[in-house]
Amino acid sequence: MRPSLRRERIEQLVREQQRVTVDGLAELLGASKETIRRDLTDLAERGRVRKFHGGATIAEPRQSEPDIEGSFQARLQENARAKRAIAKRAIQLFKPGDTLFVDTGTTTLFFAEEMARATGLTVITNSGVIAALAALGTANQVFLIGGEYRADRNENLGPLAIEQIGRFHSAHAVLTVGSVETVGILDYDLGEANIARAMIAQSRSVTVLADSSKFGRGGLIKVAGLNAIERIVTEKEPPEDIADAMKAASVPVIVAA
Repeated sequence: MRPSLRRERIEQLVREQQRVTVDGLAELLGASKETIRRDLTDLAERGRVRKFHGGATIAEPRQSEPDIEGSFQARLQENARAKRAIAKRAIQLFKPGDTLFVDTGTTTLFFAEEMARATGLTVITNSGVIAALAALGTANQVFLIGGEYRADRNENLGPLAIEQIGRFHSAHAVLTVGSVETVGILDYDLGEANIARAMIAQSRSVTVLADSSKFGRGGLIKVAGLNAIERIVTEKEPPEDIADAMKAASVPVIVAA
């Protein structure tokens, strides 16, 4: 087996099993342990897996190359366990043949890791990283929205992006938000809020992914009222006032185990 094909297979096994060992890979792929260790080193240096002594596990999603730092990259580590649990629960809500808008955010990056293991989804996103991850899924079709490029978050924004979103009609929009309030979902960035609004307008159903730190956080820009949302996936029940507002708007709260 050529090294490139073997490394692709290793990466696929890591995504499927989440944790692999050198011994197990060597036996399965008919390669020496030394060869497998070199493969894992190469994959780890490219950010495809996270290497540990004797094996490898799935890499944390990254918004760009490993030497790029910033607030967005730092936020990937905040509540990472909750965001991963939310992503794992959220992917169960979709099936092969579904079409999804997915906006740029830390929780949707974890969701993109789950789409990499999904099958038959059509994904429309303004994030280059989310597009690349979603494209790893079997028979997934991916459309990357263009526009003004924002390097710190590896996303495309602006009028051109909104115009392109308007060319699609999707069954679902999967969105992250800055905060969830009794009045609806809010964001802190006008450009990202406009992208979310455009995706909502072109979708039949809106799924919000929000870890519990987003409840009552106090966003700046209103994206939509609660009545525009089909469901919210989180890891904890919201505070009483927000829970009451969701109940009044008939928005179910799905709590990830």
